[in-house]
Amino acid sequence: MKLLVCISKSPDTTSKISFTEGNSKFDENGVQYIVNPYDEWYALVRALELKEAGGGTVTICTVGSVADDSVIRKALAIGADAAVRIDAEPTDAYYTAMQIAEYAKANEFDLVLTGKETINYNGSQVGGMLAEALDVPFISLASKLDVNGSTATVETEIAGGVQVCEVSIPAVISCAKGMAEQRIPNMRGIMAARTKPLTVVAPADIQALTSFENYDLPPAKAACKMIDPENMDELVSLLHNEAKVI
Repeated sequence: MKLLVCISKSPDTTSKISFTEGNSKFDENGVQYIVNPYDEWYALVRALELKEAGGGTVTICTVGSVADDSVIRKALAIGADAAVRIDAEPTDAYYTAMQIAEYAKANEFDLVLTGKETINYNGSQVGGMLAEALDVPFISLASKLDVNGSTATVETEIAGGVQVCEVSIPAVISCAKGMAEQRIPNMRGIMAARTKPLTVVAPADIQALTSFENYDLPPAKAACKMIDPENMDELVSLLHNEAKVI
């Protein structure tokens, strides 16, 4: 089985976030990037588990520049067989999805897995757009995935229970919590990643549909007020008049 896992980079959660050019562009100076956790922990690891159980290959695909190669190598160290970098700036979800779709069409993958979303944009758009472009079924927010022959059985959590779907492959599936457990690259994987193939392909002639006008940081948190535990009247008054939670 040929599996394609879509990988994106995200700022480490400890990175300080700021903007430049009139708050219209994310300032990457000093930012440490990581593999988007949903792509790594759930989509990639489940793909590796499927490969280990039934054979096949796992290829990771990223839309980005040469600066993303170190992030791609981290994903290779976890166990992917090969990587593809589409040499373009991922300007929006549509552009990213269509670039990956062009590559996937040419290489006929059985399953395409994505994380449910990126932790920096939380858009959860690429998977659905990718499935539409490939004209294959799409199941989002999957928490369990099993494959038997040409049929994938997928579980998703819904209000009050679990929904079980069967879908014929090829298909696109976005992966959420519960799909797999995080794997930590070992030294052997890190060394092997240096020699695994990382193919750079030219982008397709596709126009992005959206652009970013500006970013705004959330307001700073107010100082914490300490209330004497004996003064319940003051606490109730603050909760009612200032916090407005009662």
